[in-house]
Amino acid sequence: MMFRLLAAFFLLCVAAAGEARAEGRLRIVEQFGTVYLPLHVLRDQKLVEKHGKEAGIDIKVEWTKLSGGAAINDALLSGAVDVGAAGAGPVIVLWDRTKGSADVKIIAALGEQPNYLVTNNPNIKTLKDFTKSDKIAVPAVVVSQQSRLLQIAAEKELGEGKYNALDDLTVNLPHPDATAAILSGSSAISAHFSNPPYQEQELKDPKVHKILSSYDIMEGRITPTLLYATSKFRKENPKTFRALFDALAEASQWIETHKTEAAETYIRVEQSKLEPAFVKSVIDNEDVDFTIVPQGTYKYAAFLARIGAIKNKPASWKDYTFEELHDKPGS
Repeated sequence: MMFRLLAAFFLLCVAAAGEARAEGRLRIVEQFGTVYLPLHVLRDQKLVEKHGKEAGIDIKVEWTKLSGGAAINDALLSGAVDVGAAGAGPVIVLWDRTKGSADVKIIAALGEQPNYLVTNNPNIKTLKDFTKSDKIAVPAVVVSQQSRLLQIAAEKELGEGKYNALDDLTVNLPHPDATAAILSGSSAISAHFSNPPYQEQELKDPKVHKILSSYDIMEGRITPTLLYATSKFRKENPKTFRALFDALAEASQWIETHKTEAAETYIRVEQSKLEPAFVKSVIDNEDVDFTIVPQGTYKYAAFLARIGAIKNKPASWKDYTFEELHDKPGS
């Protein structure tokens, strides 16, 4: 509740300021976890500012943190931020919702990383084992990346058309709070559809086990988190947009060859108390690859169209991404 109130207060304050967008100003909103490491590198190394100077402009980058795709989408549409970061589910829904108006599209992916559904209840081995007394923590009920993954998994395991069978068990909770709840064992929360490094923290406790992975659900590697903006922002700020895109590409490449330094960057930017070796083990996982190219997103789009969550079914992944990505092997 407190986090939602703070998010609402943030939007009101920015809206009240009434500042117009201008080339050279970039407002980015992020969430929690190592999936946002490319943004941490951007911030720490001032890569957007560097690429801006190469293009002949000075860019001021402003950073904000919210939880859940719904809050990010509200911030973007209200004009409180220029660039959002969220899961494929909420991004594709916003693309559909703004098609022909704000025309929100994907700038880049933030990397291939799995999401785990974990539990501290030893009786839960599969989705069929959940009861009405269980609560599953997700960043945003129904609309978040984890919520959509749970729906896809539920339909696969429980039967066609039963994608929403577990929706009533889900509750809104930011990843740090959900992790604390799972590890305490004294909360009503018995499961958490998590995010790295929180899922790895949880699994260090022998009382916690993994039920499934997003890679299992989607039958392959996916880029769970994406960066996105309105077409208006891209059109009115071409140099700022390009500087961001090039900075993201540089950050992703740097992380792949500097895992130790990247882990230290995460701890420094997030002011985390985690051990550097632990963070390095998370980003050094063989299932993790930092890339700006979206992977597996069209599977979300097809699912969302089939259940009626979006009205416009895209013909391909290129329909909801900006042109800068179209020469790359995305999906």
